[in-house]
Amino acid sequence: MNNVEKILGGSGLRTTRQRRVILELLFKRGVPLSHSEILSMIDDHLDRVTLYRTLETLKKSGIVHQVQGVDGVWRFCAHEQDAEGCPGDHPHFLCLSCGRMFCLTGQKMPRVDVPEGMKVEGKQFVVYGQCPECAAKGARTDDESEEVK
Repeated sequence: MNNVEKILGGSGLRTTRQRRVILELLFKRGVPLSHSEILSMIDDHLDRVTLYRTLETLKKSGIVHQVQGVDGVWRFCAHEQDAEGCPGDHPHFLCLSCGRMFCLTGQKMPRVDVPEGMKVEGKQFVVYGQCPECAAKGARTDDESEEVK
């Protein structure tokens, strides 16, 4: 049994072909991917509805989470695994110049005290700036490139 099968089994989910293929891709890529990006990278015959349903199941089980980019597109990535193989949240970095998003692995999410009575449904922590490639090119962010009127 490989790591993906252990993760699925540990979450109480059956190991289906779709779950295995999607989760293996998310772990292999290591960056948040949109629905369209996932569909374009999977050689398997997988329709959009099955992808949406599978990602929703994986998200509800805590195996993957979604994070929204500056473009408004939701992307998905697999939770890091701790030493015991349990999934955990991690922050992300979003390049304002090229729009790429990166997982900041090995770092913990900041702690937030939620007022009593509120029920947390999800969380995301995104740091904005320029990736090394854009910073080296001297690329400008959208905010910097706007002319002052």
